Amino acid sequence: MDVSWEEFGWERLGDGVGRRRLPVWDATTALVVGEHAALLYDTGATLREGAEIRAQAQRLLGGRRVTHIALSHPHFDHVLGTAAFAGAEVFGAVGVEALMKRERDALRTSAIRHGVAAAEAVEATDVLVVPHHLVCGEWTVDLGGRQVLLANVGPGHSGHDLALLVPGEPEVVFCGDLVEESGDPQAGVDAIPSRWPAALDRLLELGGEDALYVPGHGAVVDAGFVRAQRDELARRFGVS
Repeated sequence: MDVSWEEFGWERLGDGVGRRRLPVWDATTALVVGEHAALLYDTGATLREGAEIRAQAQRLLGGRRVTHIALSHPHFDHVLGTAAFAGAEVFGAVGVEALMKRERDALRTSAIRHGVAAAEAVEATDVLVVPHHLVCGEWTVDLGGRQVLLANVGPGHSGHDLALLVPGEPEVVFCGDLVEESGDPQAGVDAIPSRWPAALDRLLELGGEDALYVPGHGAVVDAGFVRAQRDELARRFGVS
């Protein structure tokens, strides 16, 4: 199945694969469409944003609902819209569910510090949805007529980085914030810089030279960009 992505302000990346660059933080949300199911990669920064993504996705899906969600990493601008998707199966890197429960207050504080209205941050964290399915290595998800691969490639940008590989021509790799194009990669307090270059090596192994690589923030890039960012991170953090 394919859909008219551009009509809804989304970028078509392949047959049944598209993404949207969300406002304010330029974060990626992505949709992969199968015959019987649909997977959303990241859910936005607030419940309001999540509800907007849900409404757009349902129109793109001809009235069907998002059935699966994969969370790239546990930062507010990627996870706080999840509660808008009732009934969806939620995937994350192993350990992320305990972290999100433990760090709920820190997640709310981070959202407010970065400009989310306090009431919206409180609302989203009060109903915070954590992953039900935890990916230790790799997990294949059957969407009907197509399979996608969730890969726990971190740590790096965070302690729990989950990538998404969508086979096809071209293959598409959703990188989360392991790769950023619209600014320098951000290393917060939960980053593990010593492991970050190796995480990008794993992304390149997943997609190969001809894949499209979709950053957590910014324009779609190629393998050369990912490799150059990997080398710059290694130089920046003093690792090989």
